[in-house]
Amino acid sequence: MSQPNDTPRLPPRWFIRLFWFAHRRVYRLTRGRVGLWRPKRKGWGALRLTTIGRRTGREHSVMLGYFEDGPNLVTLAMNGWGEGEPAWWLNLQAHPEVQADLPGGQRLVTGRAASGDERERLWSRWREIDKGLDGLAARRSTQTAVVVLEPRR
Repeated sequence: MSQPNDTPRLPPRWFIRLFWFAHRRVYRLTRGRVGLWRPKRKGWGALRLTTIGRRTGREHSVMLGYFEDGPNLVTLAMNGWGEGEPAWWLNLQAHPEVQADLPGGQRLVTGRAASGDERERLWSRWREIDKGLDGLAARRSTQTAVVVLEPRR
């Protein structure tokens, strides 16, 4: 008898990429009126993060899910649950001062990886939002970074 698979199924990689491409396109075509939302109670929101390319020095924008932790925004560097680190996360590590676009406007933030007890606490919050989080994270051979975007001082 086979064991049940605890790893959630994902759509094909091309579909995930197409979804995020379409999300960015809708945001651009509506000039930001559609595509961003605040986190719902026990849910996540969508923000647009603009990073500086680590090799090109050019701006790159990506849509990310997030929740709020006090004044901070929290997201995951998950690359659609595929292998490897997402380009935006590599860019953020090289140039941590970035811009987050939220439904209420822009926010200048500094990004960093959570570690230790803070990472565990924030991962637990994500687990409350997404019950399949641990199964999805198990698809990756490396630990998924929990990214904290703090308001710039």
